[in-house]
Amino acid sequence: MSVAFRAVQWNRRKVIYDAVVLTGVILFVSVFIAVGRWWLSPVGDPASWEDLRLRALGTCAFLMLTIVLSIGPLARLDHRFLPLLYNRRHFGVLTFLVASAHAWSRIDWLLSRGKFPDFVASVTNPLNYTSIEHFPFVTLGMVSLLMLFMLAATSHDFWLEFLKPAHWKALHMGVYAVYGLLVMHVALGVMQSRHTPAIPVLLGSAAATVALLHLIAGWREGAIDRGMKPGQDDWIKVGPPLSIPDGAARIVTAPDSERIAVFRDGERIGALTNLCAHQNGPIGEGRIINGCVTCPWHGYQYRLEDGRAPPPFTEKLATYRVRIRAGIVEVDPHPLLPGTRAEPARIVPSPGSLHEPAVADNERLTR
Repeated sequence: MSVAFRAVQWNRRKVIYDAVVLTGVILFVSVFIAVGRWWLSPVGDPASWEDLRLRALGTCAFLMLTIVLSIGPLARLDHRFLPLLYNRRHFGVLTFLVASAHAWSRIDWLLSRGKFPDFVASVTNPLNYTSIEHFPFVTLGMVSLLMLFMLAATSHDFWLEFLKPAHWKALHMGVYAVYGLLVMHVALGVMQSRHTPAIPVLLGSAAATVALLHLIAGWREGAIDRGMKPGQDDWIKVGPPLSIPDGAARIVTAPDSERIAVFRDGERIGALTNLCAHQNGPIGEGRIINGCVTCPWHGYQYRLEDGRAPPPFTEKLATYRVRIRAGIVEVDPHPLLPGTRAEPARIVPSPGSLHEPAVADNERLTR
């Protein structure tokens, strides 16, 4: 739905995305249970159905959250991962549902063995929280699940509009706290019961991978930002016109750290703010589809020349003036009001060439 809550068509791409993720969950849990009966059980003592279901769902939920947190930096490092961003919100909601199934399996396991009163006594005893050996690791899982519920419940666009994008995004950054709690939840549970270093090592590797991906992506974007140099009149130099991929963008940074997405659509070059009006998504990582700049997160679209969503939608983005001077694309770092038309600069083909733009200055501007 749009910010105005008008229905957006449920397209084939969304159906395929969700179907692939759901199929992956079913296959993972099924294979885990089938293989785990022998692999995870002591010799001569096969694990029960309840144990295997509990472990399969918990492992699946943790793996899914690891993937969710890795999609963003992976897409920044390699645009081939961009399709995974498209419906990531559904991926996150399904992660909560799998985690909920894991929690219910734990309750069912306790009830079937008559251990639920002992469980309540353990989590309500303050002394247990002062010892690693007796720390109720399930409490960490419960807190994580409640936080995941809050994130899943507020994933609808109603809450995005109610809270506004900046506050909504700040709230959903809590997913990193959830991930940290889950790492401790699983690590404590393993250390208290199985006494094997393998699973803590795997957990640490997963957490380190997520952190490393974010650090590499942040370093790369920081290097790009530091490489931007102002041109004449403080305009930012972007580069030759053909350095901007056709149907895509190069992202530059203004002196006040505002990121600007400079798109090329054939012979036209225009610029919009890099923040989508929907969830502040990185619109510069999207593409031009059917003549409109399309955000990679949820498919919101805007016209290049004025930053307006096509009717009947009403979202608007800030636009920037663009010019081509001495064969170099430059962008004015001062944004225009959202929805203001800024005539795109046009590449003038060289005589006898369909591929190389002319070197002559081109400063078609709308002031």
